[in-house]
Amino acid sequence: MVDNRTPAGLQLRSLITADAALQLSLIELETPLPAPDEVVIRVLASPINPSDIGLLLGAADMRRAVATGSAARPIVTAPIPEHHMGGMAGRVGMSLPVGNEGAGVVVAAGSAPAAQALLGRTVAAIGGAMYAQYRCLQLDQCLVLPEHTTPAQGASCFVNPLTALGMVETMRREGHSALVHTAAASNLGQMLNRICLQDAVPLVNIVRTPAQVAVLRGLGATHICDMSAPTFMADLTEALALTGATLAFDATGGGKLAGQILTGMEAALNGQAKTYSRYGSTTHKQVYLYGGLDPSPLEINRTFGMAWGVGGWLLFPFLARIGGTASAALKARVAAEIKTTFVSHYSQEIALHEALQLDVIAAYAARATGTKYLINPTR
Repeated sequence: MVDNRTPAGLQLRSLITADAALQLSLIELETPLPAPDEVVIRVLASPINPSDIGLLLGAADMRRAVATGSAARPIVTAPIPEHHMGGMAGRVGMSLPVGNEGAGVVVAAGSAPAAQALLGRTVAAIGGAMYAQYRCLQLDQCLVLPEHTTPAQGASCFVNPLTALGMVETMRREGHSALVHTAAASNLGQMLNRICLQDAVPLVNIVRTPAQVAVLRGLGATHICDMSAPTFMADLTEALALTGATLAFDATGGGKLAGQILTGMEAALNGQAKTYSRYGSTTHKQVYLYGGLDPSPLEINRTFGMAWGVGGWLLFPFLARIGGTASAALKARVAAEIKTTFVSHYSQEIALHEALQLDVIAAYAARATGTKYLINPTR
């Protein structure tokens, strides 16, 4: 029998107004009836990833944020500096749902047998608008979790695991043999370290503090370079020479780090060169920017020859490029190793309304290592 019950529920929204202000609020929505190949999920867990924070807060100055409304239905407003409004122009006046991924229980299903088979099952899902109590999604946006896996354990099945796997897959497809990763003590960085240990991929981890070095040492990482150390460039060059890494993924996005990595790669290659060339090494060196932890401009001091590149890398365009079969194989590995390789740890579990408390926003917006938040919309 087809179950089409679709209860109403709260959803978190982010709006940028024409007068240069951000407004965050909770609205109540009717859940749509599922189409034949759709299911309705009661969302029980959804992580706050850096990519979510970018959409949630935009370019607002959260130091000047003000909270109004009630405790259960707060409204947060914050000004947006005028020089940042150009970058926000495309979303002015649009009330946008937030939350890339999450997990929960299927409570209603369309008429297709595959949809009906998911009734009562715990699934992970991706598709946006997951900071909500209910979400209607297509079957191909869902991943059935292994038995005895909780929604919290499966909430981060997509963004970080598939990004980490995508980095290794990109390395293989582009003919590199080792990787460099920045902000390497993050939740994603720890996953990438476990993947590389399993798959015997040499990995150079770049971190910002001695405490983060200790975290990765405890996970078995071999090559760790601390940006705060006076020997950082020498340590980086040595690690690059030992691993032969010529591909990097940089989460900072701005500042000097991408250029420093390319400089280190060139120095490592030149240390093994048998002849001199004023154009530098002929080996291509590539840095992909996939995050924006450093909002400052990207600084490139060209000290690494002519065979190099800096570009952007995003998960969803990557998955589209490799196609459905290859993407499904990556997702299957995530599901099989969700409690080991791809385990996620959270510092706090919060309710939807708590996600709009100013002190909570300040904590997760800092994007500090070890402070990953999980929203449970049923709290």
